[in-house]
Amino acid sequence: MELKSLVKISEYEWEIPQKGSMRVPGRIFASKKLIEEMDEKVREQVTNVACLPGIVRASIAMPDAHWGYGFPIGGVAAFDPDDEGIISVGGVGYDISCGVRSLRTGLKREEVEPVLEELIDELFHTIPAGVGSEGKIKLSVSQLDEVLVGGARWAVAKGYGFPEDLEYIEEKGCLPGADPKCVSIEAKKRQHRQVGTLGSGNHYLEIQYVAEIYHPEAAEAFGLELGDVVVSIHCGSRALGHQIATDYLKVLAKASKKYGIPIKERELVCAPIRSPEGEQYYRAMACGVNCALANRQVITHLVREVFAEVLPQARISLIYDVSHNTCKIEEHEVNGKMKKLYVHRKGATRAWGPGRRELPERYRHVGQPVIIGGSMGTASYILVGTKEGEEKAFGSACHGAGRTMSRHQALKRWRADKIIAELRKRGIIVRAKSKRGLVEEAPEAYKNVIEVVEAAHRAGLARKVVKLLPMGCIKG
Repeated sequence: MELKSLVKISEYEWEIPQKGSMRVPGRIFASKKLIEEMDEKVREQVTNVACLPGIVRASIAMPDAHWGYGFPIGGVAAFDPDDEGIISVGGVGYDISCGVRSLRTGLKREEVEPVLEELIDELFHTIPAGVGSEGKIKLSVSQLDEVLVGGARWAVAKGYGFPEDLEYIEEKGCLPGADPKCVSIEAKKRQHRQVGTLGSGNHYLEIQYVAEIYHPEAAEAFGLELGDVVVSIHCGSRALGHQIATDYLKVLAKASKKYGIPIKERELVCAPIRSPEGEQYYRAMACGVNCALANRQVITHLVREVFAEVLPQARISLIYDVSHNTCKIEEHEVNGKMKKLYVHRKGATRAWGPGRRELPERYRHVGQPVIIGGSMGTASYILVGTKEGEEKAFGSACHGAGRTMSRHQALKRWRADKIIAELRKRGIIVRAKSKRGLVEEAPEAYKNVIEVVEAAHRAGLARKVVKLLPMGCIKG
């Protein structure tokens, strides 16, 4: 992206000036290097989002931003329902509530290393992964409706976890407002055997250890010490979320014309929040969120079962579960008044600062855990949200490394066997259902996660707490 099109606010904050049909300015949080590496399409998409009705304060892009469908991946935008605000499929994405859950194991690195290969193999055999993967749970349409309403609460009620797990999931494990009647039969049919599966693409399950601590107070609140072993699960709503997005792109395309909403490109089709179409999409989207939360909860149950066999001394508990493809109704201050806004985060993580009543009591004095996954074989991070980030970006931060190369380009450059061997030399064990999928997710196809996290930290969106290094990974 050309710097000359931006106004520099600080070393890690840049503005696209408001002009033409833009209702607000654009705002990009990134270093000069990350900005220069971004595709020009990011600037174009941030600008187009800034033209949508009811947008508040700014159209925002995170340090890991790259080209996406309608909104950039790494895009954040809040809309006011009292000012003709809209809701957009492009602002949420296809993989609704794709997110990361991190678990404490109660174990140290030296306890796990002697049985690491056995542990990875058992997890690989127990947790279904890959394109179209199906699990042991087979649900009827009516049973799936219970999942779409109940989310992780449904899973816990069915014995897949403990009530205390729910305290450490956004929305306590269930997003209100879900209505299965707003979800097509086709979406439900595609999902009925996918609860408790990892899926493909950039989804993974990784065994990690705490390598560095930057913020001792927050690390203590999160129950983390040097050498602690952590399990991170990255997945979403699987086929159901994808089908919801596909279905509602058609609905909102008609709604954009019906309500005369000016859009800069067809991928930004949307509907007024307070319209039948907008309300239906929100209810369906909430079903997708709950499906993803249930999915990660069932996978957590399977992780507990494997650890009980291989390392029975383990005590698996949740650090936190965050989603990064959502639209949520949240209260934020706008021009000195608290307002309920519809905050779209696409490839962006909620990052609330200290004091929010919605946070677990254990974390309330430090803020919300923000889990940032790296590319395969690289570091991941846990950050903590800040009050400054709430003021600048509606309490949002980046979600990962962010791609720099298409999957097609990656396939031309690397071989799966070489990637596996190189990671093995570094002591990292990888199991993958698909060699193609492994190559598509080659570490070099992504931005440097260290730079991305540093930019979020320096911009004040979130503070670094711990660095996690990988020991083993399962890929779809």
